Amino acid sequence: MTSVQDLPQVHSCSATSCSYNDSSSCHAGAITIGGDHAHCGTFVEISFRAGTDRNGLVGACHRSDCRFNDKLECTAPSVDIGAGTDVADCLTYEAR
Repeated sequence: MTSVQDLPQVHSCSATSCSYNDSSSCHAGAITIGGDHAHCGTFVEISFRAGTDRNGLVGACHRSDCRFNDKLECTAPSVDIGAGTDVADCLTYEAR
């Protein structure tokens, strides 16, 4: 099991409508990547900003077909989130 200190950071997020986004920085405690196109499952559009004072981490990855996925944990050094198939996808995703 990976410790919290070893989880990859969200390097950048261009999903500016997400309530965890502040100046292209993710402030969710930890995000989850999943779905059929590596979607950020933590993306939320509400009327206020939320989150922590530090960059978000990748807490879980449900895309077992990603080369960075090891037992549902992301092993990429960092990830970028932005518009892909949807408004908030993991742009670091790479098929095995």
